[in-house]
Amino acid sequence: MAADEPQAKKQKLEEKTVSENVLFGMGNPLLDICSVVDKDFLDKYGLKSNDQILAEDKHKAMFEELVKKFKVEYHAGGSTQNSVKIAQWMIQQPHKVATFFGCIGTDNFGAILKKKAEEAHVDAHYYEQSEEPTGTCAACITGDNRSLVANLAAANCYKKENHLDLEENWKLVEKAKIYYIAGFFITVSPESMLKVAKHASENNKIFGLNLSAPFICQFFKEPLMKVMPYVDILFGNETEAATFAREQGFETEDIKEIAKKAQSLPKVNKKRQRIVVFTQGKDGTVVTSGDEVMMFPVLEIEQSEIVDTNGAGDAFVGGFLSQLVQDRPLEQCIRAGHYAANVIIRRAGCTFPEKPDFH
Repeated sequence: MAADEPQAKKQKLEEKTVSENVLFGMGNPLLDICSVVDKDFLDKYGLKSNDQILAEDKHKAMFEELVKKFKVEYHAGGSTQNSVKIAQWMIQQPHKVATFFGCIGTDNFGAILKKKAEEAHVDAHYYEQSEEPTGTCAACITGDNRSLVANLAAANCYKKENHLDLEENWKLVEKAKIYYIAGFFITVSPESMLKVAKHASENNKIFGLNLSAPFICQFFKEPLMKVMPYVDILFGNETEAATFAREQGFETEDIKEIAKKAQSLPKVNKKRQRIVVFTQGKDGTVVTSGDEVMMFPVLEIEQSEIVDTNGAGDAFVGGFLSQLVQDRPLEQCIRAGHYAANVIIRRAGCTFPEKPDFH
């Protein structure tokens, strides 16, 4: 027995090591402005209690009113940035496991975002420009629902040729083994998304994409379907899945069927079969892998313990990615996703305690 001991110890060490910049994320860096509001406020700006939209002209005054009228908290946000931040938190060491690209303004909010990314130990390389201010996202909380209104501003100004194509930046892309981009970025730079997705596919690396919001499935169908053949892991929630199915003419409302159909959409890299992961809030998570469709129950939580569901989906992906970069089995990735989401919904904004308690 004693002869085997060093071997076992060695194996355990090998399993743990994750290198820097192994995970790559790209998206819309936003400063979240979180606040508990009342129904009148939602009605005034035509907001639904559980929704996410892009700010229009009629929402411009809303950001100021939010800050004046309610108690607000600022957090570094934006869907993809949240996910890589949580992956890093779950992994803890080494720092800078994740690289993040996105566009910010040369302003105070931009400075806050840089500081927040640094504090989260994410290797953020922002494209900085002065024409537009740093993007913001108002998270209007009512009960345990949240209505998100994103004013992309600078996030909208990401330029592939001014940032992604630069040699030192592209080197960071090449360094990664796992890529994750939320669907929101398709409204900003579909050509950047495609370049990264093709790189992953050609080099047999893993590319993950999130459907992100019903409006992405509806109004950005064409660029979304251009990138789909390169997607190895597709994430989404039940509402996004239903919209996606309708838009694609799947002719079913059964989430397991939708997952199967999404899995069998054309794929370039035949070495990996697509995995589809659909979360459903408090209901089980639907996962297709190979020929199976599995259901994974989420961790139970008392309604009274839920503070804010904002960021639960991002947290789930972050937890999932933290295990994926360590080559852990799919079940473990899902379990970590559920754990991270469970932690996040107990707190305001996409925030977390100092250390995870995941085993």
